[in-house]
Amino acid sequence: MANRISDETMDYVGILAKLDLNEEEKEAARSDMQKMLDYVDKLNELDTSNVEPMTHIFSMGNVFREDVVTNQDDRANMLLNAPKEKDGQYMVPKTVE
Repeated sequence: MANRISDETMDYVGILAKLDLNEEEKEAARSDMQKMLDYVDKLNELDTSNVEPMTHIFSMGNVFREDVVTNQDDRANMLLNAPKEKDGQYMVPKTVE
């Protein structure tokens, strides 16, 4: 069984979580936290010396596609969407004085 969770620890967790718990709620939270710690202790009893560390449960390589440019410079067609155009560029209202 894991170490008992102290009142100071419960107060500190309450501050971190920004919770204002009454005594009954603190006791329920303490019980839940104790159950979690007991479960972790139970997991620590397992022999994992022959288990290889892994980053994911599925063995995958790089699943990203190659970064290939599929569209070319199509300035003329893009400028057709502009409300105003000047010298091959979008013309926008002045925003800074």
